[in-house]
Amino acid sequence: MSVKQQVITDEQWRHARTIWDYHQMHHDLRRCDVAIGLGSHDLGVARATVELYHAGWFPLLVFSGATSPTTAARFPRGEAVHYREHALELGVPDEAILLEPNATNTGQNIALSRQVLADAGIQPGSVLLISKPYMERRAYATARKVWPEVEVVCASEPLELDDYVSSIGDPKLVIDMLVGDLQRVIEYPKLGYAIEQPVPGEVHDAYQALLRAGFDSRLLTP
Repeated sequence: MSVKQQVITDEQWRHARTIWDYHQMHHDLRRCDVAIGLGSHDLGVARATVELYHAGWFPLLVFSGATSPTTAARFPRGEAVHYREHALELGVPDEAILLEPNATNTGQNIALSRQVLADAGIQPGSVLLISKPYMERRAYATARKVWPEVEVVCASEPLELDDYVSSIGDPKLVIDMLVGDLQRVIEYPKLGYAIEQPVPGEVHDAYQALLRAGFDSRLLTP
């Protein structure tokens, strides 16, 4: 089927849910020294970070992210800047937010946020890493590679796949993103960007089935 497919079958939704569940680390929340909110097209990351801050899971946070072709229109001043503005509107005090405005990929999100913290005299032992729901595993694998000394706990907006699809408004695009992130989980360790993650057989089968069905617009460019 073509990449323009709009009708998604029950079987394809089942495969998507399998991958969605795999992408989430299902970590138990614990209090961490700092949090890093990973910039993206999704303002839900900022909302989740704010809620977790107000709940007392960390005293200090870094918003990280420049802009990209997919976020320039929505966040013209940069992802981290817009996240910070949203957090201030929702009652997070300015002194609790550090800004990392230059990262253009997940590895840079981690490495540059680490440097921002170091420049502020902060060397955390634990980090709450807050991302899009389907990006938890890739963020975790990246952080373990880039910053192996720190304990990483992952979190995201507590949404089911159907709710996330509704928030984005494009089911095909969401499934494409699930597939694309899974490809990165598989391929990035070979490139030195992340640690290996085991991929269960049912997840791999779901991935292959969705690839065959044309959910491939977010794959890595050869």
